[in-house]
Amino acid sequence: MIAIVDYGVGNLSSIDNALKKLGFESVITADPNEIERAQGVILPGVGAFKDAMESLRQMELDKFIIELADKGKPILGICLGMQVLYEKSYEDGEWEGLGILKGDVVKFESDTLKIPHMGWNSLIINKQDGIVKYIREGEYVYFVHSYYASPGEDHVVAYCDYGVEFPAMVAKGNVYGIQFHPEKSGKTGLNILKAFGEMIK
Repeated sequence: MIAIVDYGVGNLSSIDNALKKLGFESVITADPNEIERAQGVILPGVGAFKDAMESLRQMELDKFIIELADKGKPILGICLGMQVLYEKSYEDGEWEGLGILKGDVVKFESDTLKIPHMGWNSLIINKQDGIVKYIREGEYVYFVHSYYASPGEDHVVAYCDYGVEFPAMVAKGNVYGIQFHPEKSGKTGLNILKAFGEMIK
């Protein structure tokens, strides 16, 4: 069972549908007991970093997710769900994240490129990991974001270039992050979700 955490800022049904299409059992939930019973956890998210963290704190899920990560539960953050795994974001201010991954979330700065970074971009594999076992260098995935992670440690599995090289996929032990939307990234996205699902079987 994979628990998709419902904290009010996620594109939940499309992730749930993608997992079910792959044959994985999944549930959309905000119940800590249900999340703890699951073999793996997906932390989705769209919108603002501040709102996401406030929602997690109000629902008392912030420290709970940190505890699950510390216990070795496989966790996958998607888009904003990846960004909140970091220590801090500078999106419209300065906000504390979960701090599971070291690093900050910063804004794209460009006079020539359109911000937000929206659309398809190709993956550059930085290191081999189970999360990328079904994909190859150069495959395209779908992004919608104005901010990106600036890691404070070497955990980048794949990156993209959009005026600056930024992490597209990260991994640290049992914790994974994906900046793009796998549920909107066709076969490549499904293959990434498939790899995560197989890790927790």
